[in-house]
Amino acid sequence: MRVVIQRVSEASVKIDDKVYSRIGNGILILLGIEEADLQEDIEWLCAKIARLRIFDDHQGVMNLSLEETGGEAMVVSQFTLHASTRKGNRPSYIRAARPDTAIPLYEKFVENLSMLLKKPVQTGVFGAMMQVALVNDGPVTIIIDSKNKE
Repeated sequence: MRVVIQRVSEASVKIDDKVYSRIGNGILILLGIEEADLQEDIEWLCAKIARLRIFDDHQGVMNLSLEETGGEAMVVSQFTLHASTRKGNRPSYIRAARPDTAIPLYEKFVENLSMLLKKPVQTGVFGAMMQVALVNDGPVTIIIDSKNKE
């Protein structure tokens, strides 16, 4: 699993020109799932995200986690995070999981993160054409890959 995490002051997802979901202060998570992903990837990644210290404390130092701040979270599926641009100019998405694999993992990821944060997690709609809007706070953008635990 690969995620792009953006600390936001607000984010929203529109589908067919209607707001589907919206959050205030928190994080927007773009989630890419590949065929090799397992429950262990979900558990490791959700724990890492919930405890990632990317929010300012009272001294303006990034020292607080989403758990500690009580911020909101939104997860949007994004198969293009597994694009390979090695050959030619058209990206290949061969590593991205097919919907029959990806949808259950996406749903488990949202459920696991919600459980860790002890609050609902907002989402997009898997496979839908979405317009994602955000105000990146900082800006703070972090990429994490469960297969490359750096």
